[in-house]
Amino acid sequence: MQESQSREYAHFLQELRDARQRADLSQAQLAARMGVDQSFVSKCETGVRRVDVVELRRWVTALGGTLSQFVAAYEGRLQRHRLPSSSMSKPRRKRD
Repeated sequence: MQESQSREYAHFLQELRDARQRADLSQAQLAARMGVDQSFVSKCETGVRRVDVVELRRWVTALGGTLSQFVAAYEGRLQRHRLPSSSMSKPRRKRD
């Protein structure tokens, strides 16, 4: 994984935690709303387990938000930290 992608994922994980904390929920409370174990939430928030878009949607819905709200908050976080929001989609230049 490239360094910028690692930093982007670290900010993603922080946004997951912050969203849960803004909803004033513990990991156990969020897990109960999602129908999963508390360890699932912990592993996702610490990066042990990666989160796919379907799980992310379930996560933010359980917090009372929407996927688009979460993505907007995440994009804002990246901009505040001057990280490109689309570094994965930029083509690499070939060196001559």
